[in-house]
Amino acid sequence: MHCIKKISNDLTWVGANDRRLAMFEGVYSVPDGVSYNSYLLTDEKTVLFDTVDKAVRERFLENIDEALKGRDLDYLIVQHMEPDHSATIQDIIKLYPNVRIICNEKTQQFINQFHDSIPENRVKTVNENDTLNTGKHLLHFVMAPMVHWPEVMVTYDSTDKILFSADGFGCFGALNGAIFADEVDFEKDYMDEARRYYANIVGKYGIQVDSLLSKASALAVEMICPLHGFVWRKNLNNIVSKYALWSSYEPEDRGVMIAYASVYGHTENAAEILACSLRNKGIKTQMFDVSCTPASEIVSAAFRWSHLVFASTTYNAGIFVTMEALISDLVSHNIQNRTAAVIENGSWAPESGKLIRSHLEKCKNMRFIENTVSIKSSLKKNQIEELESMAKAIASDFNLPSGISAQKNQVQEPVSAGVDKNSMFKLSYGLFALSAKDNEKDNVCIINTVTQITDSPLRISIAVNKANYTHEMIIKTGEFNVSVFTESAPFSAFERFGFHSGRDTDKFKDCSYNARTSNGIRYVSEHTNAIISAKVIQTLDYGSHTLFIAEVTQAFSVSNEASATYQYYFDHIKPKPQAAKTNKKGFVCKICGYVHEGDQLPADFVCPLCKHGAADFEPL
Repeated sequence: MHCIKKISNDLTWVGANDRRLAMFEGVYSVPDGVSYNSYLLTDEKTVLFDTVDKAVRERFLENIDEALKGRDLDYLIVQHMEPDHSATIQDIIKLYPNVRIICNEKTQQFINQFHDSIPENRVKTVNENDTLNTGKHLLHFVMAPMVHWPEVMVTYDSTDKILFSADGFGCFGALNGAIFADEVDFEKDYMDEARRYYANIVGKYGIQVDSLLSKASALAVEMICPLHGFVWRKNLNNIVSKYALWSSYEPEDRGVMIAYASVYGHTENAAEILACSLRNKGIKTQMFDVSCTPASEIVSAAFRWSHLVFASTTYNAGIFVTMEALISDLVSHNIQNRTAAVIENGSWAPESGKLIRSHLEKCKNMRFIENTVSIKSSLKKNQIEELESMAKAIASDFNLPSGISAQKNQVQEPVSAGVDKNSMFKLSYGLFALSAKDNEKDNVCIINTVTQITDSPLRISIAVNKANYTHEMIIKTGEFNVSVFTESAPFSAFERFGFHSGRDTDKFKDCSYNARTSNGIRYVSEHTNAIISAKVIQTLDYGSHTLFIAEVTQAFSVSNEASATYQYYFDHIKPKPQAAKTNKKGFVCKICGYVHEGDQLPADFVCPLCKHGAADFEPL
């Protein structure tokens, strides 16, 4: 029986979940399963975005049949040819003999490698910025090579502002009835799996991911539909900012990941003593036994934390087996911009530390704590100071505040007198659209201070900057509306209402709504949960701002969504500043992602990985 989910008026999720899969790609454990997402657009033409793995073939075909409701399928857009997204292409061709496949030339090559050859007249190849008009919807094709296969492209629906992102922005885990990221506590329950997915599947190709993010930033994206995991329709910056950080290989959090390989517990003992010392200094730590923890989890943690410690016994005159595999994995996933430290153990010839360091030195911008701790069999009392010295060297990078215990967040000593204006940001604020009307002119601005003063009579206060045009209107008319923003409000709403002056801009222009309260003043009806109308009864001059005391004349709720706070805006709505770009010059292979650094690429250059020539390279 079919199981489909509506994404928008014209778009339906027709994918399926696989909870029986033990190892994704035969490498990565997926204890919570995985989703294979496919989307059907029903416009004047019908369009299917990718297919699914053969394991969920039957459910997938039932879903398409139900969503089409008797219509034929006009197009199949193939964005990524990995078999978990393309295994059922032949089924689609057989069931819908009139369907045309939309793909790029590299994808067409892969289709013919994985499947029986498809007649040329059934395939339409597209290039960068080509479009497909399906009726109401206009689809734009954007090439995204090596995110994470060479043929990958993404599709942008400029009508509904949806980005179909292929494997980008994906996540491990089956969809347990929910389809949208805002239907779950993504940060708490899924962000670790999103990071693990990125680090292990896409992590090697940071330059290519950054290129795709640059292309996407030029598009007005309001929804992201990936091939694994949840659809993003709210707070897109939550996941986009993570990708910007991960693709730059900058640490996500300040703290120390400690991975250890220990046969009889002595190396583990040293690692734990180090972890305790770091915690005593207020530094976050996360420990992994590399013999018990899947490598994908440790690779993910390495992408998260700023400092990495590797503690390993020596084994067969080399690195312990599981630690050697982990180090190799990290190097191949292009980990960089980290500080690393090493603890080695060996009963007669400790060599693992030197070997670990030699591997990690292949990575870019790796800084090493010089005082390696070397143990022979077991840790001795006189070596505790060596571990403490390592902990102090790591802690010196953290600039922990003096006089404050990071463990208890309590002041231990009197704090010197003074005014730290940053302390004011600890106060709780909201975000509101303040609207007013002067004759036929409507205007609105953003404020963060609205307070209920009394219940009877019902009165509120608002603080408004005197430079705002809305302030002038309220001084003149004595009336205003407050619209309370919710957590679903996109950054574009704050750009529209807060980043321009109403003196020379109609902020309500092209809004899809024209709602007014009984006082005749417009209000913001989208991404808000309450509207309050008020009449000014007193004004108080406080320098840069006027405090208006007003009596509430009308108030009503428009939704049950949570109100956005000032802090929530900075944490989840406002785009995070991207890591500073380097001025590195070079060329990247569009086929395999190999990067050749330098000002020029020789005309006869051949990629050492995929053997393609200079014509298949593009500037960084």
